[in-house]
Parts: sequence; C-alpha cells; structure tokens
Amino acid sequence: MSADTVLLNTPLNALHIELGARMVPFAGYSMPVQYPMGLMAEHHHTRAEAGLFDVSHMGQLRLVGPDAAAAFESLMPVDVIDLPVGKQRYGLLLTDEGTIIDDLMFINRGTDIFVIVNGACKVNDIAHIQARIGLRCQVIPMPELALLALQGPKAVDALARMVPGVEKLVFMTGASYEWQGTDLFITRSGYTGEDGFEISVGNQHVDAFARALLAQSEVKPIGLGARNSLRLEAGLCLYGNDIDTTTTPIEAGLNWAIQKVRRTGGLRAGGFPGAHIVLGQMDGTHALMRKRVGLIAQERVPVREHVELQNTQGVKIGEVTSGLLGPSTNIPVAMGYVDVASAALGTVIHAMVRGKAVPMTVSAMPFVPNRYYRG
Repeated sequence: MSADTVLLNTPLNALHIELGARMVPFAGYSMPVQYPMGLMAEHHHTRAEAGLFDVSHMGQLRLVGPDAAAAFESLMPVDVIDLPVGKQRYGLLLTDEGTIIDDLMFINRGTDIFVIVNGACKVNDIAHIQARIGLRCQVIPMPELALLALQGPKAVDALARMVPGVEKLVFMTGASYEWQGTDLFITRSGYTGEDGFEISVGNQHVDAFARALLAQSEVKPIGLGARNSLRLEAGLCLYGNDIDTTTTPIEAGLNWAIQKVRRTGGLRAGGFPGAHIVLGQMDGTHALMRKRVGLIAQERVPVREHVELQNTQGVKIGEVTSGLLGPSTNIPVAMGYVDVASAALGTVIHAMVRGKAVPMTVSAMPFVPNRYYRG
C-alpha cells in the first residue's frame, strides 16, 4: 500500500479511537488491530466471555428474484436451491479453473438471498456476480449497512438482554430483529470457533448499538490480531493466506462445503466454474498434488506464513500459509500446503525458520475444539 493511499473508515472509527485502539491499514480500511487490553488478553476474553468485532469492512449484498437461487448456485459448488428459509451456508466463488475467488456466507431470507463477502474482495466479488448472473436476478450491494460480530460463550447472554429471542437461533441460522426501533438482521455464526452472532445494522445506528453491547458486563472490544489467532486455532482459512486463486477447494480441504447434490452422481452435479477439475480431484480422476494441513511444532518456536516446509530428508514439500504461537494452545500452530505424500496425520516435517529446522507434526484441526451452539 503506497504512502498516499486513502484509507476508508468504518462507521465505528470514532469509537475505536475513543477506546484507544491501535489502527492499521486492512483491506483498504483503517481498522483496529488491538485495544489497550492487548492481543493475548483479547483472545482469552473471547474464549471465556464475549468479544465484539467491527467487521463493517466486509461486503453485504442481496440477490433478488425467482431465479436468484439457481443463478447463484451456477457460480459455486454448493447447494443453494434447496437451502431452507432461515438457514445459512458457507460458499465458494470459483474461477473457470476451479480455484477460489473468495469464500463467503449466504442465507435464504425467503424474499432474497443475503450474502456476506470478504472486505478485500468485495468490489471484485460484486462485479463478478453482477457480470455472471446480473441478467438472471437483481444484485443489490448494501453499503448502507455495517456489520458486527459478537463472539464467545457469553455472547448469547449479552445479546439476548438487548434483543430478546436471539437465544432461539442455532448455529448457521438467522432472522430479523429490532432494537429500539432499529432493524437488525442477525445470524448465529462467526469465524472464531466459538458460539456467537453476526449482526447487520444500519450505518447510522451501529455506533449506538455497539456502545450498548460494550455496556454489557461480558463484552469487550476485540481487534484484528485476536480475530486472526482465534480463527487459526479454529482451523479456519483466511482468504489471501490459506486460500486464493491458486488453490482449489479440494486442495484446501473444503470438501465438506460441497453438498452431495453437487458432487459426481448428485442430482445437480457440476454446472459450476471449474467443475471438471474440482469434482475430478474429489473422485480421483484428476490428480491432487497438494493438501492444506494443520501443523503443531515440537519446539516452542513460532512458525509464520511463507516459511518453507521440508521433509526429513531436506526436500522442499510446501509452505506455511498461517502460523503463530496459539494463545489458547500455548504451543506454535500453523496451517500450510504440503505434497500429498506428506499430508498424512502424524507425519513429521520441518519448518525452516531462519535457517533452523523446526520439527512439526501434521495434526488434525481445529487445534481448539469448536463450541458452536447447535441446540
């Protein structure tokens, strides 16, 4: 980012400054990386109580029209048509080569499909969706809306005091609510591995709503630093690090996101960009050369992204895409891509940190058990 780049502010910029946040450039915005409490304390607070994240840099849009579900399904290897009203799903926009343009969340609201895309990708995502399906349905960006994430085991207690009824939601569902005359759309989801909610609220009301949440005894403001450490411990991909237009869903281990109906032999198999590659990698007819794996260091040496991975014979087999000393695990954890022959659980590989070989074990993810509320 050049020195003369103009950063955008979210509607909560004044609140972040008032709270003493350290602001950094992120996805074209000025965003809080941490507050005076510090990254470690913010991470642990979210695991124990409730953390409030400003994610208003993310893109929100509506797809409207009788053909919207079928049109959207044509862009992704997921089941959109059969998604019940009130249910949310994780999706993947793909290139014609089967690689990942972006990952996103969408929910069937009955009158529309509500979509949330990543902040750094939103301009291109919306243009891509408009170009591909804009003649089949209305593609309506909603820059007038802000987005908050309230995450942690006590998030439901804090939010239910303000918005009675949200406690009835379960993981990956959503509904419309009201707070002091303000319209809200709330889903029980997030990207920390903890129970929690994402709250879409108008820009003009988000400051008051955020302050009311922060007045709840369980809630503290949380920055980008802890957001990253929480999602990594949860084994969740960060777009631009762990997935991008060089990776396919199968290389990334996102097979679970592709429902049976879209797979080979399913009722609506294929029909999405790069289907022959993605489905071929799933059924073994197209070679899979590498896989995303979880890694736990055998020494207390943090292993960061872009660190080279070698087998025990000293041959390069891949690269780390995300890594840190896990605040909850209290050991270094990482994710990265390795060749298929090195991807089996229990395999010992070496991360080359400043010329030193740090032994790491290929391990199951998440590194910290998920605590989503499923009812």
